[in-house]
Amino acid sequence: MPSITHGSTPKPENLASLIYLLRGEKVLLSEHLAELYAVPVKVLNQAVKRNIDRFPDDFMFRLTRDETDAVLRSRSQTVTLKRGLNIKYLPYAFTEQGVAMLSSVLRSPRAVEVNIAIMRTFVQLRRLMDSNRDLARKIEAMEKKYDEQFAVVFDAIKQLIAEDQVSKAQPKRRIGFTP
Repeated sequence: MPSITHGSTPKPENLASLIYLLRGEKVLLSEHLAELYAVPVKVLNQAVKRNIDRFPDDFMFRLTRDETDAVLRSRSQTVTLKRGLNIKYLPYAFTEQGVAMLSSVLRSPRAVEVNIAIMRTFVQLRRLMDSNRDLARKIEAMEKKYDEQFAVVFDAIKQLIAEDQVSKAQPKRRIGFTP
């Protein structure tokens, strides 16, 4: 995880690496959000539990043990558990809507600043994905266009090869005087 100083507002480019794709959703984990908001994970989880009706399944979900292990493996360079320690509670994953809802639950000025930065990050990621989709469509269109143009060239080459094979298959005329 990029170093986040509690006094400064996080920048979208630093937050993008904290977003995971789980269950088809882009999410932030409770431990990262707690660090961003400068509160203990326990405090964040308590605030969520006190307002659980604001967090339906499409806003927040708890990771399974397998998902947690996969996340830990994917960022193994940054997470080191002390020997013999396990994760006692599985982390929560918050979707973009869940993060937005957190701002109404955590009412500190820091929470507002962090939420603005997170929302900007999600918007930038969406724009990036859209531009990548547009680029992929343009490349595909170019491939089709050039495939059609090269099809004519390939047909001409095939015709030349076929004519060459036909001419090689015909008996050669002998040069010189024949009686």
